[in-house]
Amino acid sequence: MRAIVISATGGPEVLRHTDHPDPEPGAGRLLVRVAAAGVNFIDIYQRSGQYSLPLPFVPGREGAGIVLAAGEGVTEFAPGDRVAWAGVLGSYAELLTVPVAQALPVPDGLDLTVAAAVPLQGMTAHYLTHSVHQVKPGDDVLVHAAAGGMGLLLTQMAKLRGANVIGTVSTDEKAKIARAAGADTVLRYEGFADAVRDLTGPGVHVVYDGVGAATFDDSLASLRPRGMMALYGAASGPVPPVDPMRLHNGGSLFLTRPTLNDYTATREELLWRASDVFGWVASGELRIEVSERYPLAEAASAHEALAARRTTGKLLLVPRP
Repeated sequence: MRAIVISATGGPEVLRHTDHPDPEPGAGRLLVRVAAAGVNFIDIYQRSGQYSLPLPFVPGREGAGIVLAAGEGVTEFAPGDRVAWAGVLGSYAELLTVPVAQALPVPDGLDLTVAAAVPLQGMTAHYLTHSVHQVKPGDDVLVHAAAGGMGLLLTQMAKLRGANVIGTVSTDEKAKIARAAGADTVLRYEGFADAVRDLTGPGVHVVYDGVGAATFDDSLASLRPRGMMALYGAASGPVPPVDPMRLHNGGSLFLTRPTLNDYTATREELLWRASDVFGWVASGELRIEVSERYPLAEAASAHEALAARRTTGKLLLVPRP
């Protein structure tokens, strides 16, 4: 098969499109022909070495495809079934083996390339809005990078739960996209904390921040007493160490750095989140914006575009156009 292989960490140039041995489905695993793989910031962190992995490796942790074969002991899926996954390393490839415990059934009628754009970001947005902070009708919610893949999903899910959503963006074009997703107010990053206070008075109930270093301080300043700061990424770089007294001084604030693994700790929890998200997409309640579909060989271009934050919506790699 053809795959993207990383033999040394570094910039996008280390993403090599090359021949790679076909995987075999061991016990409890599915052999899947990949229809599309999602491109996410965690892929960039792993490619650059910010998140360390043994070398060499095939990157990518999200996608969807068709089951070709099932390993020993598999009864839940069969060849021909449509599945998606999140958190399975090696997704930038034509073939992949997926543990049954992480395989998600894709509803009939949902395009596989759309399904590939959903699992990681969709379930992340689900746990952020349904578990980290259970968004309630009337909550004031601040969503950073509101026109990005995660921002669009967070905005829509918060609106489904009745929130007032304030989004931040970097351009007029992105502001239009965020408003179309349901954001009630859209701000630029400069001075957003003061603007949030002007809009809400005491501040927002929750901030969803995947930007990191560039927004962290003002995100804390945007919270009302007992507000929740959910830092789920670091697109602008990691946040320096934080003095816990800042949470005290801000009004008994909460700060968390959650991960999808901890919020899909059981098969039941994983399927609950996936079923909700796929169901909303299938019914039209949740719109998935796939902004670019790159051939697998152009993975470096996809990484460059995502890292430069030139994109809106989701980026996909398609092994077989």
